[in-house]
Amino acid sequence: MLDPRRRRFLTLLGGAVVAWPLAAGAQQGGRMRRIGVLMNLSSDDPEAQTRIGAFLQGLQEFGWAIGRTLRVEYRWGADADRVRKSAAELVALAPDVIVANAPPSVIALQRESRGVPIVFAAVTDPVGMGIVQSLARPGGNATGFTSAEFGLSAKWLELLKDIAPGVKRVAVLRDPGNPGAMPQFAAIQTVAPMLGVELDVVDLAGAGEIERGIDAFARTANGGLIVTRTSEAITHRDLIIALAARHRLPAVYPLRLFVSGGGLISYGPDIVDQYRRAAGYVDRILKGEKPADLPVQQPTKFELVINLKTANALGMEIPPTLLARADEVIE
Repeated sequence: MLDPRRRRFLTLLGGAVVAWPLAAGAQQGGRMRRIGVLMNLSSDDPEAQTRIGAFLQGLQEFGWAIGRTLRVEYRWGADADRVRKSAAELVALAPDVIVANAPPSVIALQRESRGVPIVFAAVTDPVGMGIVQSLARPGGNATGFTSAEFGLSAKWLELLKDIAPGVKRVAVLRDPGNPGAMPQFAAIQTVAPMLGVELDVVDLAGAGEIERGIDAFARTANGGLIVTRTSEAITHRDLIIALAARHRLPAVYPLRLFVSGGGLISYGPDIVDQYRRAAGYVDRILKGEKPADLPVQQPTKFELVINLKTANALGMEIPPTLLARADEVIE
């Protein structure tokens, strides 16, 4: 059975293919414009396809016709070397604008060029990372959409204690190479003593390290997992979800895609919505506006998603108050 997001992607593309020729008239008379897309996911990842589908639909709604008035160049992959190479390739194409996902992609692009306009999605703390000067006035060649403030990470531990009050030890899965890894962990650390929880760390440094880290952590009772926002976690989400199930560990995830794939509970921004909104910024830049003048936008939609099937498999009862607050319950 197709994942709902996969079905949604196919629907979006199906509608876009029909509508693109009709939309072409809105942009006739101009030169073919070129945009680049740098994704920190693989091209066959359903989540990547869903995000791109939302972005393409957004472009269509602004009157752009792929293959007629607009050409899109894609580059894929989360490996650091691949990201750097892809950034250089896209900049060398001299596109009108590049859409990039997550901090490593944006930073790699800015190292290649401070002139090519960039619209980013899913970037936490772009000011602290030096990507923009301020949220209101980015001031450089990049603008876009933040994923969430680091303080949101503390909410994951609170949720874990809500659904599993007996948890005393929590493994935090983080990518040591991601600039946002330490701030997310620090936010969790601030509330851990108040909740009576000891923290451990499992580095997201490849499938082997993830498996060894979770297997070792699970040897002691009363444990739970928190998965932080990082492309490495998304890339290895099937493995992480399977290990949590194998060791019967309650786990909190940062995005809906983990729960639709069998994870227990997630809380975080709607990244697909950010890609839809990113099309609006691309349209404005193609029409002459500059990233420096377009404010960075913060998330407008957060999702609490619970998988009751997974909860039942773990022998857990989700508090009715939490179920009532959920934006989506998967049964």
